[in-house]
Amino acid sequence: MLYLAGIIITAFLVFILISKKNKSNPDKILALWLFFTGFHLSLFYLHFNDHYIKFPFLLGLELPMPLVQGPFLYWYTTALTNPNQKRKYAFLHFIPFLIAFLVLTPFFNLPFEKKISIFRNGGKGYEDLITILYASILLSGITYALFCLKELSKHRKNITNQFSFTEKINLAWLRYLILGSSFIWLVVIFSNDRYIFSVVVFYLFFIGYFGIKQVGIFTNQPLAVNNPTENVTVENETTENQLEKIKYEKSGLSVTELQSIHQKLTTIMREEKQYKNPDLTLTELSQTLNVHPNILSQVINSVEQKNFYDYINCQRVEEFKNLIQLPENQKYTFLSLAFECGFNSKTAFNRNFKKATGLSPSAYLK
Repeated sequence: MLYLAGIIITAFLVFILISKKNKSNPDKILALWLFFTGFHLSLFYLHFNDHYIKFPFLLGLELPMPLVQGPFLYWYTTALTNPNQKRKYAFLHFIPFLIAFLVLTPFFNLPFEKKISIFRNGGKGYEDLITILYASILLSGITYALFCLKELSKHRKNITNQFSFTEKINLAWLRYLILGSSFIWLVVIFSNDRYIFSVVVFYLFFIGYFGIKQVGIFTNQPLAVNNPTENVTVENETTENQLEKIKYEKSGLSVTELQSIHQKLTTIMREEKQYKNPDLTLTELSQTLNVHPNILSQVINSVEQKNFYDYINCQRVEEFKNLIQLPENQKYTFLSLAFECGFNSKTAFNRNFKKATGLSPSAYLK
């Protein structure tokens, strides 16, 4: 019953994704990924209930199916974290699956009775091939999970260099997806098919539950991270940062120039308090100072020893510390003052306050 429920929920999620208006590339990839996952689960369901005898032509199709899981996860991850990257050769990641399918072609072409006999005898005659396939599946799954975590880490580093907020673009949904997939691969190592597919079903329930809660995954409302303007900014600036870094290493800003720009930055923070803008970005602040974003980033990194995210949020923390001391502000809650300082959530405020002071707001004021 559990496996059947997993098949039904997967079909439902695929239908929702296909029905979405203005589907993004990640939506299409996720729909295709879920379709293959649902198909694989259906094959296992037939075996589990001994219905494979009714569909002998499907025997063996499940063997190479796990080889598509890693590539789909990686494809989906890069589509979210790096949407402007061209993926003309994304299909190359599925070559191991195609090779495995071709190697198994002689088995697929066997008479139905022979295939059933081999299956009932635990793959007799194909032991070496199954061992190699199993090792390849594990290698593929673990490798792609690590690749995805690396891509997500790069994305998080990029946004802290470009944005003063991360709540809307930190891709927590994707992090849970990658960690869940990684856990499945651990189960593959230590458990049998029954436990593996039970975990897969719960993973699908997780995708459905949290995906529906996450705005933009299974709804028509756009996901914040999929905002083209934001993504273009992150991606373009990251590329330019790499190019500018090379220039800086060769020529470099003088100490006088660094101090001059830093003085302007300090003045504008003190007088205009731009950090009160909860959506402040490096690009916007650099335009106010009339300097290139990469130069401003270098100044903040060199003089303040912080990335852009930490620098702006430290400014917000200092503003909060000043406001909370004023008698006329005693009637306001911590959170209302935090919003006044530029924080856009209670979580962001508490996290950054403790990072800056080592204490929670309430402990600090005791």
